[in-house]
Amino acid sequence: MSAVSAKIDLYQSVTDSIVAKLESGVSPWAPSWASAKISRPLRSCGVPYSGVNVLILWLSAMESGFSSPYWLTYKQAEKLGAQVRKGSKGVRVVYYGTFEKSETDSSGESVAKKIPFLKSYCVFNAEQIDGLPSHFFPAAESLKVNPGERVESVDEWAAATGAKITEAGSRAFYNRLADAVNVPPFAQFESPEAFASVLAHELVHWSGHESRLNREFGKRFGDNAYALEELVAELGAAFCMADLGLSVVPRDDHASYLAGWLAILKADKRAIFTAASAASAAAGFLGSFSGAINSEESEEILSESV
Repeated sequence: MSAVSAKIDLYQSVTDSIVAKLESGVSPWAPSWASAKISRPLRSCGVPYSGVNVLILWLSAMESGFSSPYWLTYKQAEKLGAQVRKGSKGVRVVYYGTFEKSETDSSGESVAKKIPFLKSYCVFNAEQIDGLPSHFFPAAESLKVNPGERVESVDEWAAATGAKITEAGSRAFYNRLADAVNVPPFAQFESPEAFASVLAHELVHWSGHESRLNREFGKRFGDNAYALEELVAELGAAFCMADLGLSVVPRDDHASYLAGWLAILKADKRAIFTAASAASAAAGFLGSFSGAINSEESEEILSESV
């Protein structure tokens, strides 16, 4: 498959899958963790996937009922002395890169221009592979959370960012002018996970300030920029919660944004890639302060992808 055809097919097919799930009432970024270790999908080396690949693999795991977070290529399995089970269907994930093309500038000089490309390759869940070591099948586990009690690791993670966070009132929001986050008091939430999910959502907004990640969608998305930023915060919160080992709890206002998200995704097949990439960068940025979360955001390790 050529890079051009792969790009067109992948953008559209991934977008179509996300749209179909949203229209059916399922959030691809809020997977069921009933039998799985809570985490992002993991490469064979244990490094988490990032960007839209997280959504692609979470969706596949939900649809197939996989509980292992590990995904390997055929050759990676072979190198481990294992074998992909006959008849197993793989999942196509993406890899971004660039190549140089020589062009002539206005002065007649030859210059090298970097051209981005999108390629895909196939991975299989560990549960589709025979002969893998036992660590590819971690026992179901989650961070122990006591109802009504704050989660210390969440408080430490949030405090490490240095963000100004206030718990007051009944609304959660990020005040860009004051560069401050406000969330309702912990006691107002149904669960520690619900509090953490809302806090993570607002901190993702905080990460986009011009003095930090300088996230701006206005030029490309115009009037839809606000809805896209909300989608980034929704995805980013899910990534952060997975990194913290906690189940994400969708916000109460999720439904109010759904129509806007669907409109954006249907109009621009690259929008979910843009949102997922920005969300992944935000999660990595927020996790980098505490040092307790792997914030490596390299989209793929080429030597391991084939």
